Amino acid sequence: MKSLFIAIRASILLMLVCGLLYPLLTTGIAQVLFPFQAQGSLVEDNGKVEGSVLLAQDFTSPKLFHPRASAAKYDPTASAATNAAVASPDYVKGIKETVDAVKKENPALQDNIPADLVTTSGSGFDPHLSPEAAKAQVPRIAKATGLSEHVLLSLIDKHTKGRQLGIFGEPRVNVLELNRDLLAQSK
Repeated sequence: MKSLFIAIRASILLMLVCGLLYPLLTTGIAQVLFPFQAQGSLVEDNGKVEGSVLLAQDFTSPKLFHPRASAAKYDPTASAATNAAVASPDYVKGIKETVDAVKKENPALQDNIPADLVTTSGSGFDPHLSPEAAKAQVPRIAKATGLSEHVLLSLIDKHTKGRQLGIFGEPRVNVLELNRDLLAQSK
């Protein structure tokens, strides 16, 4: 009987620590040290939320940069990758379909298509593209917006972030931030 009471007390203590104290502590620390990130890294315009710099959005207008493909169809409640092996016939078929779609939307881009334009990320929500993938879309956007390719390339350069701490990851461009700046240039 004594063991039962010890087990119940230990369970209650662990529930309080793990289910209440730890979440409150980590949330409080995040709110103090990283308030922008703790609130979802939301981007607002005149008080209206336009998106999060941490989640890809499905930009489809020919006047905007398109993000990488999403296995979850950009639904934030369904984060997923394809989980298909690269040798899988379904995976190969999906990549071929995506390549065809990218070529159709970007007629100037027929060879050397950057991989991140035709493959999904592990989460399905990667908000970044490689600078090469962004630059590959420049002819389409220049034609659709009337902006010069030089202006568009300058925007990409402006929004290109290097490796984290100089060694981790690859250079990247946040598509939401780039498109917001592009829309501001178009006005």
